[in-house]
Amino acid sequence: MTISEPRYRQLYASGELAARRDAALEQLKECRLCPRACGRNRVADEAGFCCTGSRAKVASYSPHFGEEGPLVGTGGSGTIFFSNCNLGCVFCQNYEISHLGEGVEVDSGQLAAIMLSLEKQGCHNINFVTPSHLVPQILASLVIAAEHGLSLPLVYNSGGYDSVATLRLLDGVIDIYMPDFKFWDPATGMRYTKAPDYPDRARAAIREMHRQVGDLVIDDRGLAVQGLLVRHLVMPGGLDQTGAILGFLARDISKNTYVNVMDQYRPCGRADEFPPLDRRTSRQEYEQALALAREAGLIRLDRREWSRMLYQLASVDG
Repeated sequence: MTISEPRYRQLYASGELAARRDAALEQLKECRLCPRACGRNRVADEAGFCCTGSRAKVASYSPHFGEEGPLVGTGGSGTIFFSNCNLGCVFCQNYEISHLGEGVEVDSGQLAAIMLSLEKQGCHNINFVTPSHLVPQILASLVIAAEHGLSLPLVYNSGGYDSVATLRLLDGVIDIYMPDFKFWDPATGMRYTKAPDYPDRARAAIREMHRQVGDLVIDDRGLAVQGLLVRHLVMPGGLDQTGAILGFLARDISKNTYVNVMDQYRPCGRADEFPPLDRRTSRQEYEQALALAREAGLIRLDRREWSRMLYQLASVDG
């Protein structure tokens, strides 16, 4: 299947994209863009939990070949790593970027130029990493980039702590949603992110994302062009929550949900202060997580994870 152009091109042509930009920018005056609803005037550079004022801050951007296969293709995913974060996981693997705010502030024109540069380099999509606190800035830059011909699919790569109201501003704008679903237990969300409402917010956000874009669509080239892709990082001592999350995706979203069950957890940031996060996920825990995905009925795991599962099943059968 091939989709001729991203949906935001139509919104740009009709003027609706500019209207969405204006509505989002207005919300910066009393910010409730994310579930923390801090109410700060970010237009006046009053920063809340996300430590971000009126401008986006970019830590890096480049073609990225370490993402899921349907995003990478031959040209890479055009990844823009934003600084700061609305979630603040104590174990963050990008701690210097997300917690310490390393990066450079950019205006809308500069962010648009970054998108256009990534397209010119041959990337298959524009991948916004940690975008939840920067939806107005992204929309403002997208209007400029679209005016100059940007026509790549957009990927919203978030931690899952998103406001449904803000996501609705992105309906028809974002082509591929790629949220994490980290925790099922409110106490875990509180301990690791000071967000006990994380599980409720993530469930609501993923439902809204799926409503907008449906299951992941992969074209004849093997590239994702539209849909939902969910990541779940298997964490030490967290298999009960992994099972609940995978069950939710299969039961309440779709058994066709494309899921990346990830095994790369390692202690980072302040993880040493929060046992059992002070150790890596064991191979056994990860194998059990893959078995839970199978038991839940999920049929579209990221290819790397399917390969591991099939190898493990063959070993058991042999």
